[in-house]
Amino acid sequence: MAQQDFDFIRQLAYRESGIVLPDRKQHMVYSRLSRRLRALKLSNFNQYCQRLEDDGCELINFINALTTNLTSFFREAHHFDYLERHLVPQWQQRRNRRLRVWSSACSTGEEAYSIAMTLAKHFPPANWDLKILATDLDTNVLDKARAGIYNQEAMANLPKKLLDKYVEPGPKPDEVKLSESLKQLIHFKQLNLLGDWPMQGPFDLIFCRNVLIYFDLQTKAKIISQFRQLLAEDGHLFIGHSETLHNVSSDFKLIGQTIYQPQHAALARQRLGIGA
Repeated sequence: MAQQDFDFIRQLAYRESGIVLPDRKQHMVYSRLSRRLRALKLSNFNQYCQRLEDDGCELINFINALTTNLTSFFREAHHFDYLERHLVPQWQQRRNRRLRVWSSACSTGEEAYSIAMTLAKHFPPANWDLKILATDLDTNVLDKARAGIYNQEAMANLPKKLLDKYVEPGPKPDEVKLSESLKQLIHFKQLNLLGDWPMQGPFDLIFCRNVLIYFDLQTKAKIISQFRQLLAEDGHLFIGHSETLHNVSSDFKLIGQTIYQPQHAALARQRLGIGA
């Protein structure tokens, strides 16, 4: 990979997805994209860069190869604890029985299904209009998420009551699948956070975890501003354990461990003496 190839690749990645690829990521880029060169029977990265310029379809594979999809069920457990201990009781007092949650970088679906398992028992579909939107840039991981089929090992840490209620035998001996009742709560959709957002909102809760770390400050600020526009006035935003909105946005106030709320709502909580 010549330097000019890497420069082209990182400029394209930034333009199409907002992902920032510093020099230290060159080896990672080489490793991931080499698979595409082999699949296309290309001899070098110069040829691949030319292919990216000429073939719009390859751009999807390019983005899929570069995105990182490390995830697990109930990852960063404090968020799900806060959801169940604090948000569920608040929401159960509503007259309007509508709930909307967005998993904005859902990867292979573990986050969205974890949200669904947490909420389904408290908000049965017979009485509540509960919908979870789950989006990701990578079309490959979305296919896996929609299928809801995982290795048994992925479920190892789930409580038995959740396994008994929502997990069924899968198509292979070492696989399991999630129940249709759980899948029906989630709508999986491809979405580029840098592109147009067709959803209307408002959302009661937005998960955007371990995504902002890939963006520069300007891109972070733009995305967070758009989240605020789609978030309910008393909504919440959860971000990743290594992320912060400090110096990114003044629209939100930190109320818990990587848990944010719109400024005015957070101030109202303080006046009422409601802790996180």
